[in-house]
Amino acid sequence: MKANIHPQYFNDAKVICVCGNTFTTGSTVPEIHVEICNKCHPFFTGEMKYVDTLGRVERFQQKQKKAKEIEVTKVKKVEEKEEKKRPESLREMMDIIKKQASS
Repeated sequence: MKANIHPQYFNDAKVICVCGNTFTTGSTVPEIHVEICNKCHPFFTGEMKYVDTLGRVERFQQKQKKAKEIEVTKVKKVEEKEEKKRPESLREMMDIIKKQASS
């Protein structure tokens, strides 16, 4: 092993969970703060618990909402483009004139 290149190793690093549980382990940092441990994780407790600490669900819902809005605007643009389309035949032009007259 080369000297002076390895981090200091703590055999008694303290792990502290948000739920209040603490235990010791080995690590390169003396104290570790975690959000979920084996005492409060839904897999180990058997409880159905919703865990979303980073707001991922909200971000996903915002993306879905924005995607729907974009889809609606695309559909409107396509419809407007179809309305502005020139008639290809005299019959189509006469049908358009009849629709406008009856409105």
